[in-house]
Amino acid sequence: MSDNTADREIVISRLFNAPRDLVFQAFTDPKHVDHWYGPRGFTTKTVGMDVRPGGAWNYVMHHEQYGSFKNRIRYHEVARPSRLKYTHDSGVDDDPAAFEVTVTFEEVSGKTKVTMRSVFPSAEEVARVKGFGAVEGGQQTLERLAEWLAA
Repeated sequence: MSDNTADREIVISRLFNAPRDLVFQAFTDPKHVDHWYGPRGFTTKTVGMDVRPGGAWNYVMHHEQYGSFKNRIRYHEVARPSRLKYTHDSGVDDDPAAFEVTVTFEEVSGKTKVTMRSVFPSAEEVARVKGFGAVEGGQQTLERLAEWLAA
């Protein structure tokens, strides 16, 4: 596989007015993540979370109009508090729509820059998820995190 993934990726980043340890914890503790994770209009309910290489986070996202969606994140790398690498799928092994994500947490003058880089299996798949609002949804998710951290 080529190292050039530009036609298959979505990159979203945001600067948070919070220390890196806290932002990392917000991503890895169900006491926090269920309050902010997901686009506006969605609720997230963690079924189980084991944040370690080989561990998984299973959760259900629910929207009044669109219904419930099972999700699974399988962690490959957990480097507290700087980086997470994982596969995101629908909770089904060999999910053809599964994609790889790297989240970096960079300290910037007491604040934290989070960058989420998602690499999809094909340019067609990235076009499909962009078509149903994945970029806007990702930005809304980080917006909700900023609001949660501020509270």
